[in-house]
Amino acid sequence: GCPGCAVDRRKAANPGIPYGTFIYVWTVTLCTALPISSLFPFLYFMIRDLHVAKRTEDIGFYAGFVGASFMFGRCLTSTLWGIAADRIGRKPVVVFGILSVVIFNTLFGLSVTYWMAIATRFLLGALNGLLGPMKAYAIEVCRPEHEPLALSLVR
Repeated sequence: GCPGCAVDRRKAANPGIPYGTFIYVWTVTLCTALPISSLFPFLYFMIRDLHVAKRTEDIGFYAGFVGASFMFGRCLTSTLWGIAADRIGRKPVVVFGILSVVIFNTLFGLSVTYWMAIATRFLLGALNGLLGPMKAYAIEVCRPEHEPLALSLVR
């Protein structure tokens, strides 16, 4: 009756590739990756419009801090999110991570000051602990012969 036994029974009953579960894993991973890549096309214009840089040549310097603040927040907390996922479960951590992406990505887009932009990007990275739990989940739901495929979905 343990949850691990139920997972093992599900794996034994389905010898094929669990495409439905992999779509879920890929969607959550996409939710994690979008805040990283969607920033850079408009970051130059955002920094310019916030009037932080005194010269046009300095815009890239200030944009780098905004871009790096996300990864700095993620670096500081990713281990803690893995520990939290082991203690309270993966589902609450994943749901919280997705909600934080929605909230803080929106707040970043509404930033009116340079420091608000840096703070919201930092919090977006710090509260986005999705990759570790999703890697563990992807491995957990498939048979050993499909584990390389599962890990390729979560990068």
